[in-house]
Amino acid sequence: MSKIIDGLYYSESHEYVKVDGEFGYIGITDYAQHELGNVVYVDMPEVDDEVAAGEEFGAVESVKAASDLLSPVSGTVVEVNEALEDEPGLINKDAFENWIIKVELSDKSELDGLMDAAAYKAMIGE
Repeated sequence: MSKIIDGLYYSESHEYVKVDGEFGYIGITDYAQHELGNVVYVDMPEVDDEVAAGEEFGAVESVKAASDLLSPVSGTVVEVNEALEDEPGLINKDAFENWIIKVELSDKSELDGLMDAAAYKAMIGE
């Protein structure tokens, strides 16, 4: 059974957003990392890049598959998780602790279109 955390926002493409003030930490869910298997590479944008809700901002590659990352929200990248450059498998250890990018949210109303923990749990059938 996948770990799902209350208080986060979830997208249908299995990304999450943890909101902290004007910032959002975006990563992939525990369910997604289980489906992918051992993560071997994370392709991330650059700091100051713009991301748009529903659009690709990078990719996660595992020994089984590659999966595009779709941003659940729009904003400006203010930080990337550099630890993942050397150790992408951190996502497998704890997908929620090891976010991929931190963005300054440009439109917090976009969060209203995302799922809460209960809705995400129902979507993945757990």
